[in-house]
Order: sequence, then C-alpha cells, then structure tokens
Amino acid sequence: MPQPEVGVDPARQERMERLARLAIWGVPALWAVNYIVARRAPGVIEPYALALGRWALAGGLLAVVARQELWAQRRAIAAVWYQYVVLGFCGMLVCGAWVYIGAKTTVAMNIALIYSASPVLIALGAVLFLGERFRWLQGLGVVIALMGVVHVIVKGLWTALGSVQWVAGDAWIVAAMVAWALYALLQKLWPSPLGSTARLAAICAGGVAVLLPCAVWEMLQPGTPPWSWTATALVVTAALAPGLAAYWIYGWAQKILGASRVAVTLYLGPLYAAVAAWGVLGEPLGWHHVAGAALILPGVYLVSKR
Repeated sequence: MPQPEVGVDPARQERMERLARLAIWGVPALWAVNYIVARRAPGVIEPYALALGRWALAGGLLAVVARQELWAQRRAIAAVWYQYVVLGFCGMLVCGAWVYIGAKTTVAMNIALIYSASPVLIALGAVLFLGERFRWLQGLGVVIALMGVVHVIVKGLWTALGSVQWVAGDAWIVAAMVAWALYALLQKLWPSPLGSTARLAAICAGGVAVLLPCAVWEMLQPGTPPWSWTATALVVTAALAPGLAAYWIYGWAQKILGASRVAVTLYLGPLYAAVAAWGVLGEPLGWHHVAGAALILPGVYLVSKR
C-alpha cells in the first residue's frame, strides 16, 4: 500500500485516491479503441508506422503542455536518458507495433488469454521488487476478476480452453504482455522528479527514437500501402484515446495507488472490447458477457479499494 506523501494533506490525499480509483475504470475503455484501430489497420497502414505516428503525435502534444517543466528538468532527463528509451521500447514499440503484428496471425481469444496474465506478473513484481503489500481480499479479487475474463473469452464454454490453438502471432503477444508488466514496474522502480505529463512526454520521445528506424525499414519493404486520409485518421485516433489519454491516466493513477492495484483494471479489457465491438463493429453481445461482468467488476473493486 503506497504511503501518503510527506507534507501532503491527508484529506487531499484521500480525494486523490478516490479520483484515481474512479479514473482507472476508464483506462480499459480507452484501450478498447485500439481493438477497433487494429481491425481497420491491415491494408491501410503498417504496424511500425501506426505505432510511430501514434506516439509521435501524442508525445508532441504532451511536450507542448509540459514544455516548461521539460526544459527545467532537461539535465535530470539527460542523466537517465536510457530509462526513457527502455520505457519507450517496452510501452510504445513492443506494446504498440508488436501487438499489431501479432494480431495478423492470432485470434482475439488467444490475445485476451495471454494479456490476462499481465496483471498477475505486475502484482507479483510489485510485491517482490517494490515492497507493495497485497492483502488476501485483494488476492481474492484477482482470482474473481480472472475467472470473469476467462468466462468472457471462452463465451461461457469453459471446455473451449482445451481447444485453443497457439500460432506464431502468439509469441508477439506474449512479448507484449511481458513488456507491459516491465513498463508498469519500471516506472515505479525508477522514481522521477517529472510530473505525469512531462514524464510521459519523455517516454514518448524514447519510444519514437526506437520506432523510427523500424518504421523506415518497414516503409522500404515492397507492398507497403501508400499514405491515405484513412491512415491519418487511424493514427490520430490511436494517439488520442488508447495512447495519450489511457497511458497518462494509467501512469498518474499508478503513482497514487501502486502498480498492483492499477494493473488489475486490465481484466476489464475483454469486457470493454466486447462492448466496443458491439457498438462499432456490430458484433453481438451474449449472456457470457453479462456473467463475466458480474465477476470482473466486483473483482476490480476488491483489488483497487484500500
């Protein structure tokens, strides 16, 4: 459990915690937009180009907002530049472009199953390496939420778990799942004097640095689709919702609540994605979504509360 900051009014600290607990419920909804973008991207824009455009735009907007803080802290940023490159590699390249690559050859069930292990890795890492406490009630919440995730993934047919077939694309998703756990844990392991906005801007710069050569290589490959207005729309959408907004809220809430409590909101991903697919793509909702929600939502509540 993160301790109140020295010199911070306890009442204000409590208000901030309540706001953070409320905000983290919206992060998976913002990330669900990425499912829509990924479905529209093939044949329109390549994975590295999409990830580069996404984080270059998001990082540019953040840098404008935090320009004074970034300039004032320029020496502190330069002293640990490698941290921002590593965080950019994990959070922007692997969790961005590699997910788009993996989605070309694997199915949604496999992606959701693999990503459902990410909060477990984060929770274990937070306990082992960050000294966070995890009470039995929070552990129960993790189990309940995980059961809800699996119920949604297998559409209520638990015997479907035995028929899951693993393909090459699953390796890309496994790498992304591990990278997200590292991204979340390293942000806590490497304290920063920067505020949430300035820090995310610096991480975006690291992500752009590692994505740029990959995008140039990708552009030189035969069969790369030409740039279009549709590609621009996908980049802007990915930059603003699952990019800028989701990552900023996640990093800010993690600073207040701790890595393990925020990570469990990833369990909401398959549920929110099902709603997004129903509303935007016209895919049907089923009773398994309702049953899954009845497990996931209480589970997230148990983990995120004090």
